[in-house]
Amino acid sequence: MLKYHPLLPFDPVSATVLAFPKLSRLETKMLRARINDALKSAMKSKKPEIVSALRLIMAALKDRDIAVRAKGNLEGINDDEILSMLQSMIKQRRESIEIYEKGDRPDLAKREAAEIETIRQFLPEQMPDADVLEAVTSVIVEIDAKDLKDMGRTMGTLKERFAGRMDFSKASRVVKEQLGV
Repeated sequence: MLKYHPLLPFDPVSATVLAFPKLSRLETKMLRARINDALKSAMKSKKPEIVSALRLIMAALKDRDIAVRAKGNLEGINDDEILSMLQSMIKQRRESIEIYEKGDRPDLAKREAAEIETIRQFLPEQMPDADVLEAVTSVIVEIDAKDLKDMGRTMGTLKERFAGRMDFSKASRVVKEQLGV
């Protein structure tokens, strides 16, 4: 029987973890520990699809940690970088789903979609389109962006401030529209 863990919703009757919690921006301090705890819970509850997805997250996290340790950062990547990594993992899986659907492989597309759902559980709620538009507009005004040359600076500022909470592909389209490209 699985033990109760305060970070994961747990049903004592069925002895299973109900779902992985959505994390708010304030709760991301322990993101690495939450992923690790979720992996342990999924292993105990014998859910191989979730275990596989969480192991992929942990492997990507270790790869990034090793890369920054080579640059002198012994602590590894921070939570904003973890959120960015998770978003890129989701983007990769969406691209894979498209390829699998074109190749008539619905079984593999379904597996990728399940991995997306597991990964998404560790991301904070995404900003609605209206908030993305407002954030982009305020950053453009703040940094005095005028044309396409300022797009990199604008996107960099957005990524600093809204890591994990904003879909940057949508934000990129909005920035291009705002800058008149």
